[in-house]
Amino acid sequence: MSDQVKDLLKIAQVLKSNGTDGEVIIGFKDIGPEDIDFKEPVFIFFDGLPVPFFIDVVRNRGNSKIIARLTDINSFSDAEEIAGRDIFAYDDKTASDEDEPEMLVGWTVAASVKGKPSEKIGIITGIMDIPGNTCLEVETKNGTAIIPLHEDLILSADPENKILEMEIPDGLL
Repeated sequence: MSDQVKDLLKIAQVLKSNGTDGEVIIGFKDIGPEDIDFKEPVFIFFDGLPVPFFIDVVRNRGNSKIIARLTDINSFSDAEEIAGRDIFAYDDKTASDEDEPEMLVGWTVAASVKGKPSEKIGIITGIMDIPGNTCLEVETKNGTAIIPLHEDLILSADPENKILEMEIPDGLL
């Protein structure tokens, strides 16, 4: 079982479909709808793998139920397919520290610079924890570069190969 699956906690269940346009009734377990961060994905398992969904539309139905629409669930048949399935979310208490910047030390930074295709820039050797502006120390062929670690600059992260692909603004390298 992957670490990602271990960090998931059952929070609710799709009780049944509601109407013809893909809405579902969701019942919550041990938490209330007000405890859910609707900006974060929830997961439903298909073929043993967690598939992420975002809850788009929400209307309360009592204290522990909501009527909701999930991303890409747009019809009665889609809603019926997920009826009865459990809904999971990341468990903040047991989640691993993968979101901690220090976990990136040793990763390779690949970047597109000035519109050129991605190329390996260097290896992350440290983290500078400047309040409000965490930066990566990256050892490049020309010396150490300081690159802001900002979500707008991150194009993708590949934990398996430890590659962080970024869009580097002009003048940083």
